[in-house]
Amino acid sequence: MSIQPERITELDWWGTYKLPKSEVTVTAAPSQHFSGRGLNNRNSTLWSSLVIRSPRHAVFFSGDTGLTTEYQAIRERLGPFDLVMLEVGAFHPAWGDIHLGPENALKAHALLGGGAFLPVHWGTFSLALHAWDDPAETLFEEAPKRGVHLVMPRLGEAIEPARAEAAQPWWRQVDTRL
Repeated sequence: MSIQPERITELDWWGTYKLPKSEVTVTAAPSQHFSGRGLNNRNSTLWSSLVIRSPRHAVFFSGDTGLTTEYQAIRERLGPFDLVMLEVGAFHPAWGDIHLGPENALKAHALLGGGAFLPVHWGTFSLALHAWDDPAETLFEEAPKRGVHLVMPRLGEAIEPARAEAAQPWWRQVDTRL
């Protein structure tokens, strides 16, 4: 399946697109990650985070990223956010420029000004040397100490982030045997 070119909108950082016949906007914001898919085009394109805003809500989605001071600028220009989705998995101390991991995600969350925190990009496959549930366990322990409203629904569970109860470690009951 291919997408018709006229349905694709490319944005530079800080560019905004308004969805037709709606009051929803999508804004591309800075992110920090290497780019390129070939031998000769390394770091030749921007990697973006996204801000999705409606008249009632604002959501930040990091995509893959490392910790960057740009999060403060994002908060100042596009915040505050009701929900902040940050990638937390597939991390390694040497990858701090391209993946957050749980500790840097908490720092990024603070730079973004808070909001309910939904960790994403974890528990999928082994890209790093940590256990699949390490990001979840670290956040489950550290987020409450920092006053962060952690939102970790079971897979497929519908929730209202502002009304979500305290995170429960549902992943501990997952059978990881193949």
